[in-house]
Amino acid sequence: MSFRWPIKDPDEQLDYSVDWSRFLGSATISSVAWSVKSTEYTTETTVTNGQTLATASSGGTSDTIQNVSQTNTTTVATINLAGGVANREYTFFCSMTDSTGSTAKRSIKLAVRDK
Repeated sequence: MSFRWPIKDPDEQLDYSVDWSRFLGSATISSVAWSVKSTEYTTETTVTNGQTLATASSGGTSDTIQNVSQTNTTTVATINLAGGVANREYTFFCSMTDSTGSTAKRSIKLAVRDK
């Protein structure tokens, strides 16, 4: 099951979050990693802080969504995103390791549309 974030315009730069508190119980987040794939580029690619997913697609339009920054608290992982191609859907993956050494991964869909 994938979660879904609100629609993003290609010109917006916004924060998107995953709240892990129900999963964690009394544990806390130790580390977080983000990856992404798009409807055009189906390979899951890690995007680190400041990195852009810039891959040529079959239609000649490159994916240009950027992980501007990422942060986390003890229970919430946040990624700040810029760019993206209009009329394209991205699936983001948030992988988290907690203070007990347990790991989990969530997928979240993000549609990019001109507003």
